[in-house]
Amino acid sequence: MAIQILVNLILAILWFFLTGSYTLNNFILGYIFGLILVILLRSIFPSRLYIVTLYKIVKLIVVFFIELIKANLDVIKIVTKRKITNEPAFFTYNTDLKTDWQIVLLSTLITLTPGTIVLGISDDRTKIFVHCIDFSTTEEETEGIKSSLEKVVREVGETT
Repeated sequence: MAIQILVNLILAILWFFLTGSYTLNNFILGYIFGLILVILLRSIFPSRLYIVTLYKIVKLIVVFFIELIKANLDVIKIVTKRKITNEPAFFTYNTDLKTDWQIVLLSTLITLTPGTIVLGISDDRTKIFVHCIDFSTTEEETEGIKSSLEKVVREVGETT
């Protein structure tokens, strides 16, 4: 991926100097031409096109912010109630992620979401131990994480 970005930037800078017009619009045009060339030559690069990876990263950020807003609203509901009715609990989340960076990223995103915190990861890296401030059922909690955060973390980690 890094080589693709470097090739694209070099082509954009070459375009920039060859045309003799040193404007931002000309650099953007050169960058687009470089991107088209990188797309045409993608078979010689070992990984997927970097624009796809950047799109997946932006998608991850958007999904995380949506989950962050929903979790903040849930915590506000808990805090503003007259009577405490929430049921905090610990649960074990079984993950299908394989690489360490994906597991760490998922754990960090869970911890950054208000109302949940990751307490640890099992030695075999298949279980994440989570504390939740308002627990419903293990199935609901795991489905919520698996369908949103783990799904987009897995998409970012795919190489093809």
